[in-house]
Amino acid sequence: MARNSQSAKNFCNLCATMCDACATECDKFQDAHCKECANICRSCANICRQMAS
Repeated sequence: MARNSQSAKNFCNLCATMCDACATECDKFQDAHCKECANICRSCANICRQMAS
């Protein structure tokens, strides 16, 4: 991103997709640490999307 690489946006979008997938998987479980992980992953996905725009 510091070099204005054209790949940076793709990388951020990929990261967001991976975080969304993790959140979806963690949401399948009722354990508190899984719910916390899902919330953190959703937050990370949102930040990655902001960085890609």
